[in-house]
Amino acid sequence: MSVRVRYAPSPTGLQHIGGIRTALFNYFFARASKGTFILRIEDTDRERSTPEALDDLYATLEWLGIDYDEGPEKDGGYGPYVQSEREALYKEKASELVSAGRAYPCFCSAERLEHVRAEQKAAKKNIGYDRHCRDIPAADAEARIAAGEAHVIRLKVPLEGKTVFDDILLGQTGRKNKDINPDPVILKTDGFPTYHLANVVDDHMMGITHIMRAQEWIPSGPLHVLLYEAFDWKPPAYCHLPMVMGKDGQKLSKRHGSTAVSDFRKAGYLPEALMNFVSLLGWGYDDSREFFSKDDLCELFSLDKINKSPAVFDYRKLDWFNGQYIRMKDPVELKALLLPILIADGIIADPPTDEEKPIFDGAFPIIRERLKLLNDVSPMLRFLFVDPGTGELEDAVPKKSTPAQAAEALRAGLELLQNAPDVPDVHDEAACAVWDEERDGVFRARAEAEEWKIGAMLQPLRLAVTASKVSPPLFPAIRLLGIPESIKRTERLIEALESQG
Repeated sequence: MSVRVRYAPSPTGLQHIGGIRTALFNYFFARASKGTFILRIEDTDRERSTPEALDDLYATLEWLGIDYDEGPEKDGGYGPYVQSEREALYKEKASELVSAGRAYPCFCSAERLEHVRAEQKAAKKNIGYDRHCRDIPAADAEARIAAGEAHVIRLKVPLEGKTVFDDILLGQTGRKNKDINPDPVILKTDGFPTYHLANVVDDHMMGITHIMRAQEWIPSGPLHVLLYEAFDWKPPAYCHLPMVMGKDGQKLSKRHGSTAVSDFRKAGYLPEALMNFVSLLGWGYDDSREFFSKDDLCELFSLDKINKSPAVFDYRKLDWFNGQYIRMKDPVELKALLLPILIADGIIADPPTDEEKPIFDGAFPIIRERLKLLNDVSPMLRFLFVDPGTGELEDAVPKKSTPAQAAEALRAGLELLQNAPDVPDVHDEAACAVWDEERDGVFRARAEAEEWKIGAMLQPLRLAVTASKVSPPLFPAIRLLGIPESIKRTERLIEALESQG
């Protein structure tokens, strides 16, 4: 049997981590099985479906490099299957169920249904349709339809027994038929299908062999199986994926942080890192390996390595993954990702000037080892291109010290800067490393001579140069900024500290 799977999102919101995990698992399973991966847009909820959500879906799949294998011809190629374009098929299939006595027209008005719900609630009974139209004779129903009376089509759910299905991951599960939504609507008054009908019809007509979806869909399983039985179709194999949780053990949601893939993309995560990290949410090749390329996953992924237990989304672990992938990135490719961020943030010109380009090139090897996110590049390098001012003066004063003592340490540092040799060319990495090491030694020697801790000298100097307590290593920062500008900023901070007394 050739594997055929699908990702079938509803375009009602942004693509989130749980949804894209489902897409990746289906995609990797199809590729590893030499099967077919289908994209289907389930836009039966016309009120909530939006063009923005659809655009986000396409952009997310493209960013992650997820391609689908077939679909209707479109623009010289093919597009995804779209349920709103298959309305006639669902009407036809709903009619077949009515003719077979497996479904029936329901003429109940919204007012009647609301009245029934109110009575059930008052009587503390289960809320649901009371099957009022289930036994209307077929001839009477046809006459009312011919007269133009508004109606929906409802599935006849068996009144007795239990409906079960086998799940690859969870084993056999099911519900008593009396606990299933009583006779749910499968075709609305406007002739548009509900999710359940369209989903089952499409999965059968498209030859889907395996359905991988989140465990939140387990309650729908018995109803879908009843639809397959009503059509006399064989259901696909089910595999309900483990939930994705926050570290607090609750279902991952916005209260834990970003969950939309677009947010991670904007924050400066690499698609390779997010793909690798998300693929490990409920799946593992062995007990030790963590890094997988897209090609690796397309070869190694298998259903038997999916875990039953909920997966925990650890934002810190994702940051670590992203930092590792940044350092594995080809330098030329990484520079091409970082420069547009600096340009967009107004830090360097577009294109970079002859003065800006060598500074960026010189800073690149230093910041590359410290980036967790691509967007970290702007706060790290801003001070090299934009005068940051003096920063917060209290940050220049080490603990158990005073502004006057910090100013004294800065004056010692200023003297060493004034006597420093010229900085080497940024492209001479060996000479730059020697210059940085020698400056470090000179400053440590002066701190020892003054009986200061080295931090007492370097903390105020770092703030003078970068206006931040956190920056790239200090002496490479001074070298890239240049001695004259470093002296100017140091003198400015000395004056500010001394004015405080």
